[in-house]
Amino acid sequence: MVEPPLWEQLAAKSAELPQGERLQKVLAVRGWGSRRLCEDMISEGRVTVNGEVAVLGRRVDTDHDVVEVDGVPIGVKPGLVYYLLNKPEGVVTTAHDPQGRPTVVEIVPAEPRVYPVGRLDQATEGLLLLTNDGDLAHRLAHPSHGVEKEYLAEVEGNPGSGAVRRLRDGVELDDGVTAPAKVSQPSPGVLRITIHEGRNRQVRRMCEAVGHPVNRLVRVRIGPLRDAALAPGEWRELTQAEVRRLVEAAAGDTRPIR
Repeated sequence: MVEPPLWEQLAAKSAELPQGERLQKVLAVRGWGSRRLCEDMISEGRVTVNGEVAVLGRRVDTDHDVVEVDGVPIGVKPGLVYYLLNKPEGVVTTAHDPQGRPTVVEIVPAEPRVYPVGRLDQATEGLLLLTNDGDLAHRLAHPSHGVEKEYLAEVEGNPGSGAVRRLRDGVELDDGVTAPAKVSQPSPGVLRITIHEGRNRQVRRMCEAVGHPVNRLVRVRIGPLRDAALAPGEWRELTQAEVRRLVEAAAGDTRPIR
């Protein structure tokens, strides 16, 4: 049997190798640090492609390959967007409302289509993430990943130490006892409450259960994300560094960005 010419053998071998961009470049472009730092992450075995530990020089197809850092998908597909919105009161957290009320997706660009991560009720204000990155959205919204959400609540009356302690330890609601929360009282009649669950109207129900119904509720942090300069109704795209911190938060690191 006659062997094919050498150039044909090399071409066939090349076709079998992964095509696309170098993995360290993909990581660097998406905010994981310099290429040298990304090469170190790959060498340490922290990066996988389609479930296999990656090696230096690996190329990835950003349309199809699943890249993970420390077990968390990083969203390398082109066209992924991440919007941080300061939701105003009266806007509903949904893609479409049959009652014709204004929705959060009407505030941000129509294309590419995005969806809110989690929910804020119509009367609640504050930070909301919208994205078309389904993997990250699922991890951020799932309570098992412990991504914190921090709220400022103006309540009726002035909660005493007993009410604050009950909120911290867990409150009996009609759908079960809440997980322990971080609670402080920065000023009379105002509570700072941090939770990682996502029950419907949870903070409002918690406060009502201890005898201090909420008059106004504002979410001021999602995991590592804060933005006190973002006015109600305004939105902006996340930086690559913020997206990276969200990925890390989904893996359990929830240190705030200052």
